[in-house]
Formats: sequence, C-alpha cells, structure tokens
Amino acid sequence: MVDSRGALAQDGRRAERLELRVPITAMQLPAVRAMAGDLAIRMDYDLDSVEDLRLAVDEACATLVSVAQGDVPLTVVFETTRTGLHIEAWVPTAAGTDVPRDGFGWAVLATLVDAVEGRPSTQSEVPGGNGSGDAVAVIAMDKYLPGQRPAEMAGGAGQNLSVAR
Repeated sequence: MVDSRGALAQDGRRAERLELRVPITAMQLPAVRAMAGDLAIRMDYDLDSVEDLRLAVDEACATLVSVAQGDVPLTVVFETTRTGLHIEAWVPTAAGTDVPRDGFGWAVLATLVDAVEGRPSTQSEVPGGNGSGDAVAVIAMDKYLPGQRPAEMAGGAGQNLSVAR
C-alpha cells in the first residue's frame, strides 16, 4: 500500500509511505530486501548506501523473526522523505518481549544505518498496526541522503561505535 497523503515536507514534497506485509518464510523475506534496494535506488542513494540498506533490512528482519510469536506476518513500513528513508519493521510477539540488541548482528545493523532503535510496542502505536493493545517488537531505522543528516547528528553527535585498544 502506498500512502501519499502524508504531511508536506519542507521542500513542498509529500512524504510517501509504503507498507509491505509478508509471511515469515525464507521465500518471502527477500522481497523486503528487494523493496529496500529499489526505494534506495529511486531516491538516488549511492551504490554503497543501497547495499547498506539491503543488509540492514535483512538483519532487522532476522532479528524480528527470532522473537516473533508463531506463524505471524512481518510488517515493514518504508517512508520516503526529503532527508532520506525511514523504515519501521515489526512482528507480533508475546507480551514483554524486547528486541535483542546485544549481539553481533545488532552491532552490524547499527553501522549500516544512521540511526536505529529496537523496542517493544503495541499494535496501536506502530504504523500499519490494527489499533489494539497486542504486543509487537519494533526495529526503526533511518538512512539519510548525503547532506541531509539532522543538525543534532552532524559534527560527530549521534551514533558512535568505538573499540577499546
């Protein structure tokens, strides 16, 4: 579903939203990766950034599959804006389930995008949710276009990963 009724961006363009809901199967998850790559190419990201987004979406999907409750669909919402691409992926979970953020996969994910957050939530709080209080696990990430990084992230603030020597 494409939703172009979003708020106007500062440059007068509307943010567009695409919602993809797929079964959690090995046959369907590549469609999510392909959608991320296609959107990134259409938004004029460079080839390295396109591949970063594909890998980030793969990692987010794999992380969410590990906490999904039973045979449920994975929902991924892509929002294109003048500053870049915002992606929120979520799956229904058991109440109290959190997104694992302590492994190597999460560290890789954090290096591939400009901002990432994992959290528990409810269907009423996520884009594309059914409005109920049922539990979900969410991974939200942003990849900014060159020169569009928010002011608070420019100049070194924001996400930093360091390795002790």
